[in-house]
Amino acid sequence: MSRNSGKRFSPAVTVILLFGIISLLGDMVYESARGANSQYFNLLSVSAAQVGLVFGIGEFLGYFLRLLAGVASDKSGKHWVFIFVGYGMLLVVPLMGFTMNWSILVILILMERIGKALRNPAKDTILSGVAENQVGTGFAFGLQEALDQVGALLGPLIFTLVFSLTNQNGVAQYQLGYKLLFIPFVFLMLFVLYAYRKIKSNGLDSGIDQKEFRSERLKPIFWIYTAFTFFCTLGFVNFSVIGYHLKADRLLSDGNITLLYSGAMAVDALAALIIGKLYDRLKEKTGIKTGGLAVLGAIPFLTLLLPFLTIGSSMALIVIGMMFFGIVMGTHEAIMRSAIADITPFYKRGTSYGIFNTGYGLALFIGSALMGWLYDLNQTGMIMAFICVAEAIAVFLYFKMIHMVRSSRRQKTDGNSSDI
Repeated sequence: MSRNSGKRFSPAVTVILLFGIISLLGDMVYESARGANSQYFNLLSVSAAQVGLVFGIGEFLGYFLRLLAGVASDKSGKHWVFIFVGYGMLLVVPLMGFTMNWSILVILILMERIGKALRNPAKDTILSGVAENQVGTGFAFGLQEALDQVGALLGPLIFTLVFSLTNQNGVAQYQLGYKLLFIPFVFLMLFVLYAYRKIKSNGLDSGIDQKEFRSERLKPIFWIYTAFTFFCTLGFVNFSVIGYHLKADRLLSDGNITLLYSGAMAVDALAALIIGKLYDRLKEKTGIKTGGLAVLGAIPFLTLLLPFLTIGSSMALIVIGMMFFGIVMGTHEAIMRSAIADITPFYKRGTSYGIFNTGYGLALFIGSALMGWLYDLNQTGMIMAFICVAEAIAVFLYFKMIHMVRSSRRQKTDGNSSDI
């Protein structure tokens, strides 16, 4: 893997930083809402099952539609159209502060997720194409995720400050918090426009050659990897369930719930940088692109611990659980996207991200809806049993995936071509 390590501000690093800052501003908008939505809906007398179902549908749509957006961006090459429209749809988040109508709120939540679906395949495709032969995909997505999570850390603090500095009733405080998100949204769109002009004027995305990849195809390891990610995510406790639990059982105040979520996002950012670098080093050590997949082995076990730590009454365990939550999220966002770039050909990368994210979204939908329903029935034991089964399957698929990686390494050492 060639590197430009001597050029601190190489064009590739410039692209990564630009996308990272855009992600930072975007996260300030939508992660603020995601850290507050569950508690807000609880105040509006919405049940945990309804919250889980809507969040699940939103996540599924947000990931399923990436398949269509990815295919469209592959065929059209108009990545920036998808980026502008996708980020522009974040306008719906501050609009949530103008209504208490559940039906309208559902529409706004779903529109925010659809916007994310439109922009992500195009953004990830450009980023991976620039990074893979320059600075390493693990570093690229790890750095982007770290900047992304700075926004996720700062965003929920907007609500924390509102709760601390205002004397309005609960609903009015939440609505003011949503409305304040107009500020980062405006900066976001201005920076997207600046990034577009900067990247195009310097030709920073002109080095991506799609034709050289035309002979490649999706390999078996892609499908094993996608299945592994599906079961890891199926058993992942969404913060919509955790936040609802903390509010319903009165374990934390509204401000402290959003503060706890911000802390998890800080852990997420740090984990993404460390694990991203480790991912690239393992690729170098093994000499094959899939060598970094070994770092994913801890994810099923950390995911398995989450319900035992976060769906209880011990604040010490909940805080520890949210730290693990941040580590899992950081790995999902950094390594799981990096790996797609390393196991798929570029000309199919938008499509590959779409397929991968469809499975990811389906897992979030099933897991979120089922856990919300079981929580309403006070069946926390069933939640834990469900997660144990899902993560056991993920562990099996992980070892199957690693066996394929080791076989590929042996074939390369013996001088044979590998096709996993």
